Amino acid sequence: MPGMGKAYLIGAGPGDPGLLTLRGKACLEEADVVIYDALANPALLRHARADAERIFAGKRGGAPGMPQEEINRLLVTRCRAGQVVARLKGGDPFIFGRGGEEAEALAAVGCPFEVVPGVTSAVAVPAYAGIPLTHRDLTSTVAFVTGHEDPMREESGVSWEALARGIGTLVFLMGVGTLPTIARQLIAQGRSPETPVAVIRWGTTPRQQTVVGSLADIVQKVEAAGLSPPAITVVGEVVGLRKVLNWFERKPLFGKTVVVTRAREQASVFARLLEAAGAEVLEAPAIALEPPPSWAPLDEALAHLDRYAWVLFTSANGVRAFAERLGARGLDWRALGSCRLAAIGPATAEALAAYGMRADRVAEEFTAEGLLTALGNEPVAGKRLLLPRAEVARETLPEELRRRGATVDVIPVYRTVPDATAAAALREALKGRRVAAVTFTSSSTVENFVEMLKGEDLPTSLNGVRIACIGPVTAEAARRHGLHPDILPAAHTIPALAEALVAALGTPPQR
Repeated sequence: MPGMGKAYLIGAGPGDPGLLTLRGKACLEEADVVIYDALANPALLRHARADAERIFAGKRGGAPGMPQEEINRLLVTRCRAGQVVARLKGGDPFIFGRGGEEAEALAAVGCPFEVVPGVTSAVAVPAYAGIPLTHRDLTSTVAFVTGHEDPMREESGVSWEALARGIGTLVFLMGVGTLPTIARQLIAQGRSPETPVAVIRWGTTPRQQTVVGSLADIVQKVEAAGLSPPAITVVGEVVGLRKVLNWFERKPLFGKTVVVTRAREQASVFARLLEAAGAEVLEAPAIALEPPPSWAPLDEALAHLDRYAWVLFTSANGVRAFAERLGARGLDWRALGSCRLAAIGPATAEALAAYGMRADRVAEEFTAEGLLTALGNEPVAGKRLLLPRAEVARETLPEELRRRGATVDVIPVYRTVPDATAAAALREALKGRRVAAVTFTSSSTVENFVEMLKGEDLPTSLNGVRIACIGPVTAEAARRHGLHPDILPAAHTIPALAEALVAALGTPPQR
């Protein structure tokens, strides 16, 4: 049909954003509109285009949300309008996800669609709890059962006798509310009351919580733990292997929430390091990056690059902004000619390397003093130096270079501003006492973090929260606002800061 769009029914996986398939990511990047469920990790929306429309379907068991019929109509309407629609569904679209109904609605009107399978929570969640669903010594059969049948059905579609007597491992999805019925029916049909059971809430995420018991006592244990949906129940002897195979909940930062205040453009690497250690990362960037008020000063410098002996980069952001403006002016790095390059730290040097450029001098420490040390006895008297950097920054570097006789052109290539969208989530997390540590990677993140919490009593809000700073300059900025840094890495780099957090917050392995 001319002008028809296309719909992708994408399995978002069980919660860990790293479990999204490569095909799912590619479809998200293509979409004009993304319709997503509550069980789809919001972090996956980062893969969508900045201009893509985002529509929250809000479907979660037992909670109000967009009716299925309305979702079906929305898919059809947008597809008919010529849009590429990404329907992001928790787990796998065709496993208890009503993806079949959505595909039928699209097929009925001739809308092209593609099903992108996802990692189903039925398999992934037990794996993250250290429970293999099959095991050579225990069982070779497994069944997946919905714990929440269609309420309009007159009779149950579950054959309890077959499940109780004929299947080694049973996995019930969406069955917290019906757990008493599940346990009672299995025992009544012959399953031993001593059969091990595990109920896993928010599986594959840092909020994962696992309660282990038997058919005889699991209901009481789950009630005592206050578990609520979303959760998965596993019944069978394989649950006993969790004592040995519980790998995810033994990560050093498991159960800890760490606030990352770097700008969103910078936060991903740091967040990945912390998530690999098991932390729940709250990206509450204190700063967002914006272009400078005017590009005219940089354009003037780019038009006369032959007059500079050195270009000094003090951040990866400065490198990226400089490179993008080069391209916008129809230039590339060859325009630098014989200019030499200096980088304030390894991350800045890596940013240059990404463009095929090697820094001639690299500071070991992420400070202006470190860059001055790296330059050493380099003769700069009578030479002109270009310093593309943030609009507001310390004057230590240009002042010292001028004292040495250099002419330094300090040109803003980006500016940092408070990220207003992050403030609400940050305040809620602090009030809920969910935060274990707040991290700062520059003086500007401290300043803007304090601005985000303006009106709050900082000592009260941060009571019991560890303060981690990348280096002494950032730590001093924190102290000026009454914060007390107690985590400082020996090396002033992002990997070193992540390691320091693990050392300070790491928990003993759970058994």
